[in-house]
Amino acid sequence: MKKSTEKAAAAGPAGRQPELTAYQRALRDRLLAAPVVRAPEPWRPVLEPCVPVGGLLGIGFATRPGSGHDLVMVVSNDGHGLFDAVTGEKIARDRDPEPEDSTPDATADLSCPGLGPVAGTRVHIAGLFGGGLHTTAAGGWSLDVVSPAWPHDRVLLSRGGTPFTDACRERWWHIFHACYSELRAVGFSPSGQTLAVATSSDLSLWTRRAADGHGGGADA
Repeated sequence: MKKSTEKAAAAGPAGRQPELTAYQRALRDRLLAAPVVRAPEPWRPVLEPCVPVGGLLGIGFATRPGSGHDLVMVVSNDGHGLFDAVTGEKIARDRDPEPEDSTPDATADLSCPGLGPVAGTRVHIAGLFGGGLHTTAAGGWSLDVVSPAWPHDRVLLSRGGTPFTDACRERWWHIFHACYSELRAVGFSPSGQTLAVATSSDLSLWTRRAADGHGGGADA
């Protein structure tokens, strides 16, 4: 009992949080001051501004046979959908998947059956039930999610620098602010050509690949 009392006293008054350091205050202020901006070249928005998806639970990536385009599979309360991540085309829809396949949490690897051109395969889904997407891509690109004004998450894209060390916003960009719904998943496709941000209400995509299937190489 004595040890517990001593530990409580060392921690300070109940409920009191430790004060932020000067570095932490400066970082928080830097993040709060950063406006939402367009992603830099070579990234371009695919679904501008976004595609509404009510009750979105998670997303996953696949590759379209033939064109090699990234595909984004969306899992929501209203079923499954598949988008071409270069053109933005919705290429498949399943409004009534089998109950055992409707959400990824029914499987050990958090996957759902593919549809349309990737039917017969399984797609790993990241979102409400767990899992994750790539946070780095070739060319020095990386993603961070920060919450200086929790619970509103902000998505930061960077290249060659980070908001944690660079006061000037020349090598990092605040590209998305989830101030109206919950963030579900953020990340790059395995190819590194697509950047996706999914919330509980919508999907936003960026690509660095030309719509004709040429250009926007891995090191762009």
